[in-house]
Amino acid sequence: VQLQASGGGLVQPGKSLKLSCAASGSIFNIKTLGWYRQAPGKQRELVASIARSSGFTNHADAVKGRFTISRDNAQNTLYLQMNSLKPEDTAVYFCWARSSYRNDYWGQGTQVTVSS
Repeated sequence: VQLQASGGGLVQPGKSLKLSCAASGSIFNIKTLGWYRQAPGKQRELVASIARSSGFTNHADAVKGRFTISRDNAQNTLYLQMNSLKPEDTAVYFCWARSSYRNDYWGQGTQVTVSS
């Protein structure tokens, strides 16, 4: 499974940004998709996840009500809509996928910087 993230950039506080992650390869084995982020000097943390089949989602408390994860199975694409961005959302965002065999796959990361 290959994951290609895009959509990061520099944005002002309070603005929005949408990340995309295109998946290719053995997609049929994927059970869960998600977004992690890692800020400088901090551990990587799970931002949101979504079940590929049911669409059931989970969002970290820090982003609930502001971020929304979604997927388009027909396009094999994962999204993260980020609204009301804060400076503390600044991080490298990674898309992630887990197979039914519990193998983890990672995208290359995309930088999101929230600053005025």
